[in-house]
Amino acid sequence: MGEARAKQLADRIQVLVAELLERRVKDPRLGFVTVTDAKLTADLGEASVFYTVYGNEQDRASTAAALESARGLIRSEVGKALGLRRAPSLAFYLDAIPETAGQIEELLEKARRADAEVAKAAAGAKPAGDADPYKKPHEDTEDEQD
Repeated sequence: MGEARAKQLADRIQVLVAELLERRVKDPRLGFVTVTDAKLTADLGEASVFYTVYGNEQDRASTAAALESARGLIRSEVGKALGLRRAPSLAFYLDAIPETAGQIEELLEKARRADAEVAKAAAGAKPAGDADPYKKPHEDTEDEQD
């Protein structure tokens, strides 16, 4: 199987898992889950499903437990929907995108503040030396040519 086929099936797995979590899995421990991505190995044997959970650390832990207990059901339904001879094994991973995005936003804000300070300092600044620091060739005068 080609890489394009694996990517296509991974996209389909992402949609299927999201639908199953919304409609079929009725575990009360399951929080507000968003399936963000799915990766499938080239041999179509293993699928990694990435998800985020809205809430605190306790919500994340209970959702992880609910996903682990529903993994068999989800795998069988995904296998039926894909029509593969052997359904890929599923592994669920908490996606760190929200935390990483928050850190990046903090760093960008810090850079904006530093840029504003530099612009403020540069607004009234004057050159340390001559206004035009570049050397220019001497212009020959008529006296030197004679």
